[in-house]
Amino acid sequence: MRTRSPAAVVFVQVAAAPSDKLHIVPGNTCGSFLRPPRESSWVMISTNKAKKEPLIIIGCGGHGRVVLDVLRNAGEYDVLGFVDSNPTLHGSRVDGVEVLGPPEMLTSLYERHGVSRTIVGVGNNGARRALAEQVQSWGFSLVNAIHPSANLAGNVTLGQNLVIAAGALVCAHCQIGDSAILNTGCIIDHESWIGTATHICPGARLAGRVAVESGAFVGIGATIIQGLHIGYDSTIGAGAVVIHDVAPMSTVVGVPARPIRTVVKSASVATGLIPEFKANPPIVAPLPASRTS
Repeated sequence: MRTRSPAAVVFVQVAAAPSDKLHIVPGNTCGSFLRPPRESSWVMISTNKAKKEPLIIIGCGGHGRVVLDVLRNAGEYDVLGFVDSNPTLHGSRVDGVEVLGPPEMLTSLYERHGVSRTIVGVGNNGARRALAEQVQSWGFSLVNAIHPSANLAGNVTLGQNLVIAAGALVCAHCQIGDSAILNTGCIIDHESWIGTATHICPGARLAGRVAVESGAFVGIGATIIQGLHIGYDSTIGAGAVVIHDVAPMSTVVGVPARPIRTVVKSASVATGLIPEFKANPPIVAPLPASRTS
């Protein structure tokens, strides 16, 4: 039978002193619910804190530290430690959290401590996606790190293993794919698609109905006007203003953005690398075919 801690709820009596200051007088615990006197002011205080789920962060570099900070601010999980592939970091502490060992030790952490949740704190898009797929194959659940100051519309669709940093704004009917990073202060306007393992850098601004395919990197402070299609594994330079579609695996820079590296499209490369939502069908119209810049 489940028992309730006698200190889970406490009544305290608040009495006005002649000096107009308030004095707290201890009352009765929930073990004996005595009716408070009518002439007194009573307040019920809960002292029972919900237990947080344990969590391990994969990667303790710069992005891993950002993930830790976001999780601490959100307060939903108890971060037990990092795992990282760099053996020189094992046993050290990063922002007060121990680097426990390599990612391969996750299975032993599950067996010994019941840790079944993790998040990949690696900045490289390809590595982040690969690690996420690996730990999922081991049976781990991937969680999201969403800063309390991020502003998300109520009808946004989110994948898993997401990092949404402080001040990010995601507007109505956007879809955010697995393992994406929406970094500090970025803006994703209405009905935009953000693909799997993309990185929208700090201060980047995407207008409405922009489609960003898997693995794309949108640099710090970049601007993308409405309705454009950003190809997979492409790179948009810092501060660029994009007014045309961006071809897959190309790099564009400048104002207005111009290509400095292009790759010939291969028919064997999948072009449908948009958010992977298996449970929720798309809520916006299918993406248009890429237009020639």
